[in-house]
Amino acid sequence: MTKLDELTSIINEKLNGHKVVIQTHDFPDPDAVSAAFGLQYLLELRGISSEIVYFGKFDRVTLRLMSEELGVKLTAAADYTGSEEDLVINVDGQKNNANFTDMVGTEIACIDHHPWVTDYEYPFVDHKIVGACATIIFGYFKENNVEIPANVATAILYGIKVDTQNFTTGVRDEDIEAFSVLNSLADPTLLARFDSNELEIDDLRAYGAAIQNFVTSDGVGFVHIPFDCPDRLIAMVSNFILSLDCVVLSVVYADRNGGLKFSIRSEVPGFMSGDWVQLALAGIGDGGGHPTMAGGIIFPEMLPVLGDDPDHTIRQRFLTALASMQKKP
Repeated sequence: MTKLDELTSIINEKLNGHKVVIQTHDFPDPDAVSAAFGLQYLLELRGISSEIVYFGKFDRVTLRLMSEELGVKLTAAADYTGSEEDLVINVDGQKNNANFTDMVGTEIACIDHHPWVTDYEYPFVDHKIVGACATIIFGYFKENNVEIPANVATAILYGIKVDTQNFTTGVRDEDIEAFSVLNSLADPTLLARFDSNELEIDDLRAYGAAIQNFVTSDGVGFVHIPFDCPDRLIAMVSNFILSLDCVVLSVVYADRNGGLKFSIRSEVPGFMSGDWVQLALAGIGDGGGHPTMAGGIIFPEMLPVLGDDPDHTIRQRFLTALASMQKKP
């Protein structure tokens, strides 16, 4: 029995006329969207209809292009009418994580490539540490000998490209195998268009804030963006800061609903960014992620704990956490 066989068997046992919902993490990125899109296509082939639902904003230019050009249909949670009888499949994240808002229905499955942090017991789990969640979905096509249509191939390949930063970060053999197959199936013109439409005019404000507010200490670059901006933009600014020759670790954070949203990047071999952000934000927030990239939040009610100079306090927390990690054998 393949993983797809196992998943569809569980769904069919519980379906009984109920809805199937594929939920991405909040503020979905191309990897989450493409993984959900590929899974939706496979379930449709098995006679199971599903709807892709997300919380947060659909705020990436390329995601809008993917929706328009590839036929990816997503529903904002605010526009979704569901019930407790819905069957929910979590994709590219896990229940109870900071970036996964709980939605109506019962979570029956999780397909994810992030470090495992949830204590929720799913009936079905497919967890693999690979470069992208879309790579896991590619494996479903492969092991079931399902032909991949051009629009799905384009979506999955783009999702893998983005999450691995063009196959430079967190790449595994499975990601390379997916590329070797998908590259001949995907639409190169659309891929090029997606790559060239990363920024909007308003995004320049965030880069301007990064230049104005940049502080560095012992190879760690810090930036506070003093306004709300999308997760993908915070991540892009974090990558931008990491590209500076004096920076090997970047910590970029933006205002978010009375709290703060973080994006962490590392180019230090063997460093665990997810552990770092968890340690730095312990007691005032939450975080986690991969060795080279991670994210986190400071809860709104904990912001007063940072005192009169929140930026200084945040820098000290991260530097203290870094020193603690470096002392470990």
